[in-house]
Amino acid sequence: MEHTRIKELLKSEEFGKEVIVKGWVRTFRNNQFVAINDGSSINNIQAVIDFENTPDDILRRITTGAAVRVKGTLVESQGKGQRVEVKATDISIIGDSDAEKFPLQPKKHSLEFLREIAHLRFRTGTFNAIFKVRNALAFAVNKFFQERDFVYMHTPIITGSDAEGAGEMFRVTTLDLNNLPRTEQGDIDFKEDFFGKSTNLTVSGQLEGELAALAFGNIYTFGPTFRAENSNTTRHLAEFWMIEPEMAFYELEDNMQLAEDLLKYVIRYALETCPEEIEFLRARLLEEEKSKPQADRSELDLVEKLNFVVENDFVRLTYTEAIDILMKSKPNQKKQFKYLIEGWGADLQSEHERYLVEKHFKKPVILTDYPREIKSFYMKQNPVDAQGRQTVRAMDILFPGIGEMVGGSQREENLEKLITRMNEVGIPTEEMEWFLDTRRFGSVPHSGFGVGFERLVLFTTGMTNIRDVIPFPRTPKNAEF
Repeated sequence: MEHTRIKELLKSEEFGKEVIVKGWVRTFRNNQFVAINDGSSINNIQAVIDFENTPDDILRRITTGAAVRVKGTLVESQGKGQRVEVKATDISIIGDSDAEKFPLQPKKHSLEFLREIAHLRFRTGTFNAIFKVRNALAFAVNKFFQERDFVYMHTPIITGSDAEGAGEMFRVTTLDLNNLPRTEQGDIDFKEDFFGKSTNLTVSGQLEGELAALAFGNIYTFGPTFRAENSNTTRHLAEFWMIEPEMAFYELEDNMQLAEDLLKYVIRYALETCPEEIEFLRARLLEEEKSKPQADRSELDLVEKLNFVVENDFVRLTYTEAIDILMKSKPNQKKQFKYLIEGWGADLQSEHERYLVEKHFKKPVILTDYPREIKSFYMKQNPVDAQGRQTVRAMDILFPGIGEMVGGSQREENLEKLITRMNEVGIPTEEMEWFLDTRRFGSVPHSGFGVGFERLVLFTTGMTNIRDVIPFPRTPKNAEF
């Protein structure tokens, strides 16, 4: 007889049916009530055992964390909080768990503590819910693009180029670090390395994605990326996943619309397919907010915040218009911003982005046409304006509580302009000839954007630390498990 997943049993009304449950013990009360979870649901099923007819050695081994097999009858529950339970006729231990040593006791644990035992935190209700939502979002990303006939491209993780020009990359090498080969000039001789040249972990699949888009039309990449940024904030990881579509014949307006459609689609999918998990996370967040001062509490609960994105048209405005709004804003004039906006050319911080979304427009915002100086080399340049200011066809999508969710642009398809810009920012063109070929042979207007997947999961789950929405976080001084 096959065992039945707890998720199915909790929905079942086949009372009197004989069932087998396999899972892990969450709690064992009064030598009689066993709460069992098998990971299929955030909810447990209760098995009621006949302790008078169950051997003592079995009862002693029913401990928190132990794996058990229960055979019994599905019955309507008499207790509060559950609709069904299993009246056990037989219980056996599949895997013992030492109750004294098992770190996940049936009590509230801090998220910081759970990060230290990330290999076990999946067994908690909170992390069951988070990773079910993450799974739904990942599936929805692929579903969205596949329905629109995009080609899924796997771009390389090891690269010889720096897509962002940021230089904060992890080096990949097989050289003996205690005995590095040197050239006559005393530099490290990378000709002796595995690839015969200096290589790194990628910060983005975009540049390779552009090559594919200029053959297939519409492509997307969805894979791991790496930033060697020594940042210990709640928003940064050294290893994270990026969704990066690239579209030929798309201009900035098409790009913005696709990004808005994607975000609404995947969040709606999570709301529809993970209602129990999102409700659990909503309640968790409300409980957490009670400890905060009233001024720091969110105006919207988690479900309201997700619907806020799904149901509103995103506001589109230029960087120049945003600077004007921020300059005149109360927090700027009263010097309440940590970073005051002095004028055009300022790099917007999270506090400014959140002000625009949460206080000024009360809708998600797409900011466009940023100053050229604060954006990447590959972005399409706008004509110089009447004030002599140079902007680029960039777009960032800003969300409540989180700031930037998407960064993208129309790409510079003009070969001469692109080379001039690369020379200005010091990117060696000889190493990027393969990329420049896309502008030499049949160049077309094209666009793309990147979504940090963990930021999307962070927003959708209502969590506040990005380390809690990836299974095994990689951060400065931390690469456990």
